[in-house]
Amino acid sequence: MQLSQVEAFVEVAREGRLGRAATNLFVTQPALTARLKALEAELGQSLFVRSRRGMALTDAGRSFLPYAERALESLRSGADLLGDVGRGTAGELSIGAAPAVSTYVLPALLDRFVREYPRVRLLVRTGHSEEIVELVMRSEVQLGLVRELRDPRVESRPIYEDELVLVVNAQHAYATRGIVPLEWLAGERLIFFDRTSSYFDLTNAIFREAGVTPRGAIELDNIDAAKKMVQQGLGVALLPNTAVADEIARGALVRVTLTGGRPIRRRIVAISRPGAELSRPALAFRALLAGIPDLVPGAGRVDPRR
Repeated sequence: MQLSQVEAFVEVAREGRLGRAATNLFVTQPALTARLKALEAELGQSLFVRSRRGMALTDAGRSFLPYAERALESLRSGADLLGDVGRGTAGELSIGAAPAVSTYVLPALLDRFVREYPRVRLLVRTGHSEEIVELVMRSEVQLGLVRELRDPRVESRPIYEDELVLVVNAQHAYATRGIVPLEWLAGERLIFFDRTSSYFDLTNAIFREAGVTPRGAIELDNIDAAKKMVQQGLGVALLPNTAVADEIARGALVRVTLTGGRPIRRRIVAISRPGAELSRPALAFRALLAGIPDLVPGAGRVDPRR
C-alpha cells in the first residue's frame, strides 16, 4: 500500500469527483484512477461506486476512510516534527545534574526552557559530580551541571557560584545578632548532610583551618532533612545558598554571617564531551544557563578573578 494511493482515496472521498480530486493532487485523472484501482486490488474490496453524481463510498470505503485519514494525519505530524527537530524546536535533551543542582536550580531553568521549546523531550539524570562526568563521557547525557572539577576529559563552562551559608531557626540566639565569629560554632551542634558530597568536605575544611571543633553533630543524607532539623532547633547548619533562599525569604530560616573565616563557595559548571556535536535543544539550553543568577534565588554570579 503506497502513500499516494491512500492520499488518492481520501481526496476522492472528500471531493466526491475524480476531476476535482485529480486537480487538488496535481495528477491526471487516469493516474488517479490507476491509484484507486491498485488500492482496491490490494484491499480486495471496492471502495467507490461511480454514478452520474460522482464517486460514492461503498460500505467498505466508509469503514476504511477514518483509518486512512488517521494514517495521513500521523505522517503529516511526523513530517512536521522532523521539521521542528531540524529547527531545534523539537527533539530530545538529556541532562545530568548534581543533587543540589537538580533539586534547587534545574526546576526554574527547565520551566523557562519548556515554555520556549514545548516539543522537546527531556531526560534528567541525577548523581554526584563524578558520576555525571562518566555519564557525559559515555554520551548518556549531552550536558552535565556539576561542581567544578579538574578533569581534562570534559569541557567546562562556569555558570554560577553557590555559597555555603550558616542558617539557624528564628528562635536561635544568633538570629537577632546577624553576625557571629566562626569560633562560636564550637558551642553549637552542627548539622551535616551527605558525607559523600563536596559540601561536607568544604565544611570540615573551614573548621579545621579555624581550629574549631563543634560541640556535637548530626549527620544526614540530604539537604531537605538538614533544613528540617535546623527549623526544629536541633542545631545549626552550613547549607548551599540556593537550597535555603526560599526559607530565608519567608522567615523559616535565618541567615547568619560568619566572621573569622573565608567564604565557602563552590563554582558550578556546565560540562560536555570535547568534540561532541550538541543537538540544537542542548545548545539552546546551554544558552539559558547564563541567566541562572537572575533566575534562581541564591545563585551568585561567577567571579572571573577566581
